Amino acid sequence: MQSIARWLMRGTPQAAGAAALTGVIPWLFWFSAAVAALVTLRRGLGPATPTILAAAVPAGWWWTQGDVIPLASVLMVTLMAVVLRARLRWSETLIAGVLVGSAMIQLGVFIPPEGVGPLLEQLRTSSPEIDSMLSDLADQGVATESLAVMLIGGVTALIVLLTSIACLALARGWQAGLYNPGGFRGEFHALRLAPRELAVLVGLAVIGTVLGLPALSMLAWVPLLIAGIALTHGVIGLRGMNGLWLVAFYVLLITTWPMILIVLLLALIDTFADFRSRLARSD
Repeated sequence: MQSIARWLMRGTPQAAGAAALTGVIPWLFWFSAAVAALVTLRRGLGPATPTILAAAVPAGWWWTQGDVIPLASVLMVTLMAVVLRARLRWSETLIAGVLVGSAMIQLGVFIPPEGVGPLLEQLRTSSPEIDSMLSDLADQGVATESLAVMLIGGVTALIVLLTSIACLALARGWQAGLYNPGGFRGEFHALRLAPRELAVLVGLAVIGTVLGLPALSMLAWVPLLIAGIALTHGVIGLRGMNGLWLVAFYVLLITTWPMILIVLLLALIDTFADFRSRLARSD
């Protein structure tokens, strides 16, 4: 992958061409977004504009076909790359991603043009259980269409945010491999939310609840999850443990909800305890 990144950074034609080509191919939009992020991280927003546009044009075409995820991912990862380049803090970058994703949910970016009515009808027809559940909710006074809008928007925004974080991490890894070998590993292993940043996330969740903006609450936990993943990587790295521990960790994280809760709790405690500094001092 480093040889590909080296070729991409030879000039704008190479980067823009690769971003446009991979953006057209189904399920390769993530590579296009990562190319745009790499150029943005290295050269800044202005010089990276041709590459960003080259990634956005095919993503926009997918949007006209009913798939908004590629375009939303390109826009979000570009913004996060700008923040990371300017601030050099992953925690602030993740909070910026949460704000953008929440705004997209509230604006209805992820809702199909025809609305959720046809989807609900299809679900009712295909599954008697879902039909019964929706009928019960309606009898209880729940606006099922509004609930469906929020759920569809929230799930799609979560996918876009996690995809954008992964693309940004890939681009940062490429950049470090080319210009600062080993830099990304140290940067990611040190990722930790400061108390003020945790307070911002809690504040966003509270504001969303009080003002009736549930989108803020739906994504506010994501930076804490990424911080918990970074904590796991950091501890395993400090202890020199086998890489199979990371494999087992990700298998549990993907397949079990309790593992996600444990990671969130550890990241929350780490905000104040700073486990990695304690381990480094003890070593």
